[in-house]
Amino acid sequence: MVLPGGSDDRTALSIAPDDLRQLADHDATPRTFAGGAGPLAALDTGGDGERGTVLMVAGYTGSKEDFAPLLAPLCAAGYRVVAVDQRGQFESPGPDDPARYSVAELGADLLAVARVVADETGVPHLLGHSFGGLVARSAVLADPAAFRSLTLLGSGPGRLTGPRVELLDHLGPLLDAGGVPLVHETLEQLAMTDPKAQAVPAPTRAFYGRRFLANDAAGLRGMADAMTSEPDRVAELAATGIPVLVAHGVADDAWTPAAQADMARRLGARYAVIPGSIHSPAIENPPETLRVVLDFWTSVSVSPADEDADSTAAGRA
Repeated sequence: MVLPGGSDDRTALSIAPDDLRQLADHDATPRTFAGGAGPLAALDTGGDGERGTVLMVAGYTGSKEDFAPLLAPLCAAGYRVVAVDQRGQFESPGPDDPARYSVAELGADLLAVARVVADETGVPHLLGHSFGGLVARSAVLADPAAFRSLTLLGSGPGRLTGPRVELLDHLGPLLDAGGVPLVHETLEQLAMTDPKAQAVPAPTRAFYGRRFLANDAAGLRGMADAMTSEPDRVAELAATGIPVLVAHGVADDAWTPAAQADMARRLGARYAVIPGSIHSPAIENPPETLRVVLDFWTSVSVSPADEDADSTAAGRA
């Protein structure tokens, strides 16, 4: 979720002051996938996914560009990566009904993309950041065999609580009074008091503004409602048996580090704390985030679906 929160100003981010973050260079190609409410914009690195295929989904008010610093390195490591905007985010249009932004519907969108990707280069690993983690979990629960593994990056066991929810509480009245432009103006005023926000390079800050203004108002309402009402479904996820990585920034200010550590314990999941980052490790400390996810994906065995396919092929031989 790309919203100001109660971050620890003592946490030094690992990015250089002039790092362009979401505007990092990459060779990924824009493309669209069919979603349940319209086309979903994506970035696709292409390739045959020799080491695997990865599907990534961003959080509230985020976009596919939140993974930009990882795209070229993952491609160089032999992975095909597809990063998507959710419906109503940035370059993906969305419906005008807030109810159409439930975790279940968004998860169904992600599952539809995963099935196309699987047909092209194989069953993908799935990574969801923040609210995108709740959506990714929903997709896995709907069809665990559609994914090789699940990475929850800065996400939690259920509904969001804490300082960011206090900010979301003001969202509805602002949307009523002036729509998305007024919400953007208000967030810009808050950013003026945040030294970390002021340190973001001007081109990236301009991108943030353009991206936020492209959000669908119904999507902002619907996703906020979904994020603050999602039940704890950790036991259901554990029962699927899918390999899970729980990773977060050392000073995460959305779901607390303690809550995420407990979720990892309950899942029996691999767990990693990423230094030099708060809530967006892929942007704030790309090298360490890259190391953590590559180590996890390398450890994941061949999916049951692929094993079945190999057995069938051997039987025909």
